Amino acid sequence: MYLNFTAMKKGFTLIELLIVIALIAILASSIIIGLNPARQFAMARNAQRWTHTNSYIRMIQQNIADNNGNWTCATGALPETATNIASTNGYDICDCLLPTYSNALAPDPSASGAFYTDCENYDTGYSISQSAADGRITVTAPSAELGQTIGVTQ
Repeated sequence: MYLNFTAMKKGFTLIELLIVIALIAILASSIIIGLNPARQFAMARNAQRWTHTNSYIRMIQQNIADNNGNWTCATGALPETATNIASTNGYDICDCLLPTYSNALAPDPSASGAFYTDCENYDTGYSISQSAADGRITVTAPSAELGQTIGVTQ
């Protein structure tokens, strides 16, 4: 008896293909869930907020150092309660810091309405206050995500 193996067709069966596709789908979904892109983006925005609040504190400290330990700003003394850093309906800090200590004010990466155009038109989305008790200055990011509290006090 003679068998003709060359006549047999080579390839994958439909069942084999479906199993491979199902395995790839399971692996892909577990990787996507593990990475959680929305959480990664929120963590990146929070990292920006930490950088921005530190930057504001450093600029304010530099102003104080340059003025013999006194905050010097035409807007007046820093507010005692948390007040938005903005050109309107907030504490206008722009002319006190720009262009001497920075080129621009950093807005919150995702706060509703946060933007910076120039010193006449901006809303950073960050808040500032100075404690009456000890004089410590705090800059906070009220729009922090993932339940974090982001604020720097010096």
